[in-house]
Amino acid sequence: MSRSDFCQPIVGYHLDEEGHWVAQLRCGHNQHVRHDPPMVRREWVRSERGRRSMIGFRLDCKKCAENAPANEQQETL
Repeated sequence: MSRSDFCQPIVGYHLDEEGHWVAQLRCGHNQHVRHDPPMVRREWVRSERGRRSMIGFRLDCKKCAENAPANEQQETL
């Protein structure tokens, strides 16, 4: 399988217990989407409009690559 086989679209978001945004992926996995410069620049995650604009954007799902079970899903914000 190629890396592109593990790219999954964002279908929603929720906040974790520490207040960090987590993307919910179509495959059922979750992935943090932090804006943490200079290492990670995701300014879009800081606003509702920015997050909405990324619905459907495909992220590389490491959990799919590891064949991990789906995460328990939180209420989508």
